[in-house]
Amino acid sequence: MAVRDPEATKARIFEAAVTEFARHGIAGARIDRIAAEAKANKQLIYAYFGNKAELFATVLERKMLDLAESVPVDPDDIEGWVDRLMDYHAAHPELLRLLFWEGLEYGTEQLPHESGRQEHYVRKVATLKDGQDRGVVTDAIPPGDLLFLLTALANWTAVVPQMRRILTGDAEEDTARLRASVKEAARRLVAR
Repeated sequence: MAVRDPEATKARIFEAAVTEFARHGIAGARIDRIAAEAKANKQLIYAYFGNKAELFATVLERKMLDLAESVPVDPDDIEGWVDRLMDYHAAHPELLRLLFWEGLEYGTEQLPHESGRQEHYVRKVATLKDGQDRGVVTDAIPPGDLLFLLTALANWTAVVPQMRRILTGDAEEDTARLRASVKEAARRLVAR
């Protein structure tokens, strides 16, 4: 008789859910496909994670925490932070897809787990505010607005790769040039 490993099962469900939600969004995702990919019973998914919306919120929350831990905001090295952020999203394209699906499906409505997300961003904004207070980052733009602009600048190339390719080219030197341009724009955006 096989021994059950709930943590391994949860991990398989989580990874299958990341793939399913990134590919199909909340409305298009199917719990039966997640269960089949995870080799788990559908009832276990509901028992471990709740309904589909809760599963999506949990997936996105964990992915956002991974990003925050892997690529902390660094007001002392904005260009390096932008580099690391672009590298992270190149290696983990599912996160931006999940965020875009969330935006399409919720719009401006209240999100599940929104208070936790707000706390997450409060810490990032506080890091930029500290950089402003120390004079290493401009204070001409409120820190929350500045974080929003910097992440949009760094992330947009991964979000719309077709526009990136059409506008800037797809050769290795084009990609390197665009990255240098994004970093230069970020540097100018935060300059005092």
